[in-house]
Amino acid sequence: MGKHESIPTPAVRRLSLYLRQLEAFQDTNLRTVSSKQLGQALRITDAQVRKDLAYFGQFGQPGIGYDVDELIAKLRHILGTDQTWPVLLVGAGNLGRALLSYKGFQSKGFDVVAVFDEEASLHGRKVGENGPTIQPMGKLDAVVKDTQIRLAILAVPAIVAQSVTDVMISAGIKGILNFAPVALQVPRGVSVANVDLAVHLEQLSFSIGSSDA
Repeated sequence: MGKHESIPTPAVRRLSLYLRQLEAFQDTNLRTVSSKQLGQALRITDAQVRKDLAYFGQFGQPGIGYDVDELIAKLRHILGTDQTWPVLLVGAGNLGRALLSYKGFQSKGFDVVAVFDEEASLHGRKVGENGPTIQPMGKLDAVVKDTQIRLAILAVPAIVAQSVTDVMISAGIKGILNFAPVALQVPRGVSVANVDLAVHLEQLSFSIGSSDA
């Protein structure tokens, strides 16, 4: 078992929220922040903030709070974003190209260095002015093994998502950000984060409908 496997998933997810809020505080030149301030900004209790952070070590000083710059550095280290991660993308359709144009990946330490697609007419095309060239799926295995890429973004139709996932895992991919509307079957040791935009909209429509009832 890994050193963080016993930590509740919601606590791990909230680390990213804490990091974003701390970066916002940093932009306003706030030097120190209390668990109460951090919790209020995110609409959670200060006790929850302290409990979540305690899973990962001792932070801050009683009566003083947390040093914003220091806590940002520590959270980035815990999340692994204090380094640059090479990422591959499978699926160069409308969604894939939109994801490639998103500047937030690189600013957070994720660099999309390779793009793959089954569509032969796309092969050899460059994505954006300085983006990677679209390659055939047959080259994925060699590229992953040569470059030691471990993270992937999946933006393909649901019908091929599992077969593409199997290829990526066989090549050595360990983490997948999945935009395909399907539950992927992966072996132990491979992590999947699902992003289903329709599901989020359904949740919002439910919330609005419930409030209007």
